[in-house]
Amino acid sequence: MTGYFKLRRIVLEELKNGLPKNLTYHDIGHVLDVLGVCNQYIKRKKIKGTDAYLLRIGALVHDMGFITTTQNHEEVGADMAKKIMESLKMDPKHIEIVRGLIMATKIPQNPQTELQKIICDSDLDYLGRKDYVEISGKLYQELKSTNVIKTREDWVELQIKFLKSHSFHTDFARKNREPKKQFWLQSIIKNENY
Repeated sequence: MTGYFKLRRIVLEELKNGLPKNLTYHDIGHVLDVLGVCNQYIKRKKIKGTDAYLLRIGALVHDMGFITTTQNHEEVGADMAKKIMESLKMDPKHIEIVRGLIMATKIPQNPQTELQKIICDSDLDYLGRKDYVEISGKLYQELKSTNVIKTREDWVELQIKFLKSHSFHTDFARKNREPKKQFWLQSIIKNENY
């Protein structure tokens, strides 16, 4: 399971140099947040060895595709991750698992394995945290700058629809993130603090 720190260095360097500056949400801060949340799951669930290693790699590479595209970035990112992992002579089985972790984060999420459930919930952990307003504000700026939305009304409508359709996948997130996510949804619906 060697190569993690080298991979981490390569990926963070590529993200730092390659991500478009108008991506105010899908940036290194987001990647490190997802990695941090994955590390909390690893600790909490006592995930050991290969699974912990692969989950950390998945967190680091899950949004690499944004370097080149906002459309189907998961497929592009999975290919980019594969090339890096191959260059580091990582196990082909591990590469496929990491590709699966990246693809699992595609919206709407449909994770099949425990690791996929963890990375999905880590990716959207902020939906049920107290820093939701701040982080969603970054997403608002990004979607506006990439012409996904035009107006504040578009954004509010998109957030309501997304929060209503989203489900957490792990017991931890259902218990500890869902209630706050519902609070934010109601706040948006009532147009408070938003």
